[in-house]
Amino acid sequence: MENETEAAEPAADAAAQTLEAEGAVAPAAETTGAEVLEVAETTMPQLDVALFPNLIFWLVVAILALYLILTRVALPRIGAILAERNDAISNDLEQAAIFKRRAQEAEASYNAALAKAREEAQKIAAETKAQVGRELATLTAKADAEIAAKAAESERRIREIEASAVESVGAVARDAAAAIVAAIGPRPADEAAVAAAVAARMGG
Repeated sequence: MENETEAAEPAADAAAQTLEAEGAVAPAAETTGAEVLEVAETTMPQLDVALFPNLIFWLVVAILALYLILTRVALPRIGAILAERNDAISNDLEQAAIFKRRAQEAEASYNAALAKAREEAQKIAAETKAQVGRELATLTAKADAEIAAKAAESERRIREIEASAVESVGAVARDAAAAIVAAIGPRPADEAAVAAAVAARMGG
């Protein structure tokens, strides 16, 4: 029992100290505006009026340093990069314009060559047609001449055959008439009279 009493006494003392500490903190929290401003001035130097000139000086130094860094280092590099990009874009546009002009020239040359080829093809076709017409006319004239010559030769041969046939028929008719007259009459037939009679008969 004594031991338990001795152990409880330190616990009670600790609780009492905690309560005292809380009581000490609670009144400290209830401060006035002047005390808050005083605490802020002592804990935040940028709110201390006495330090304003120093703070303004270093602010100006920082701004000047930033300005010098931007104007001497960053901005020239950015300007150089922008100039390079502008130059690259200008070069690309110039190259594109050159390629476009070359393409247009190539298209114009192609169209001119195509038109010339068509004209030459039409000219060759016309010349070939005219040459074929001339050759055909020559061959036709030659064929007509050959046909006319063959027709004339055929007519000549036909006339010769007709003349030969007439002579053969006349000879046969004279012989037959002479034989008939000799067979019927008392004396031989006169060849001249028989020939004249046959010729008159064949001519009639």
